[in-house]
Amino acid sequence: MLSYMLLNCSPGSESEVISEISELPGVIEVNGVLGKYDVFVKISADNPETMELTVAQIRKIRMLSSHTLPVVYGQGGTIDKEIN
Repeated sequence: MLSYMLLNCSPGSESEVISEISELPGVIEVNGVLGKYDVFVKISADNPETMELTVAQIRKIRMLSSHTLPVVYGQGGTIDKEIN
């Protein structure tokens, strides 16, 4: 199961947010991006409960001002190969 999060954070806190998120279990990619969002996160989990736990940990980061979870694997498919 793969999921992607797009995050906005407090100005100047991008590096700290990326560092904190990169330490979380299940996070397989995290990058700063330009445009409407500040940070892109790719998460892998074996089941919905584990995915929820990782997403909840990300949402607790105090420097985040908003987040969205636009794509969840299994709801319409993916072009990525499933990670084992």
